[in-house]
Amino acid sequence: MNYCPTCGTKLITKIDGIDGETPFCETCQKFVYPTFNSAISSIILNPTMDRILLIEQYQSKANVLVAGYVMKGEEDIITLQREIKEEVDLDITGFYYNDDAYYKKTNTLLHNYIVIASSMDYHLTNEVDEAMWFPLDQAKEMIKPHSLAEHFLQEALKKIPHLSQEDFNTDFTKRAF
Repeated sequence: MNYCPTCGTKLITKIDGIDGETPFCETCQKFVYPTFNSAISSIILNPTMDRILLIEQYQSKANVLVAGYVMKGEEDIITLQREIKEEVDLDITGFYYNDDAYYKKTNTLLHNYIVIASSMDYHLTNEVDEAMWFPLDQAKEMIKPHSLAEHFLQEALKKIPHLSQEDFNTDFTKRAF
């Protein structure tokens, strides 16, 4: 970041306590910390937790996970529900935090969740070209290779055999701080 996002002044570097050298706006007299996007992605399990829903988007024939950006003021659990509803028209009954990873290409921190769908009856929306339920062992062969989706799926497949429905959080209420 070279310029202040508030006033456009070229930033200088200034020491900010234990944070060390930090971009500083001399006009606004404030430190400007790096910002990034936040998004969710989801390993969608069927109600019996033995199949995973993978999707194809944007005319790509690669299988990926339902994902989407967290909107300003929105919490990730709300985004999780919204994106799954928007892309495959499914409700979820529970969620379990799986992993996170930074994606440099879009300056995005992705939070990945394992979720349980309320049914297997998905409906494609205009955001998804194709979707299909795969058995757990087949999903790892069908996911886009060398992708964050593959990484998240591999991490989830280590956990899923040890999870029961009671391990999933069912409290979707928004927490205000």
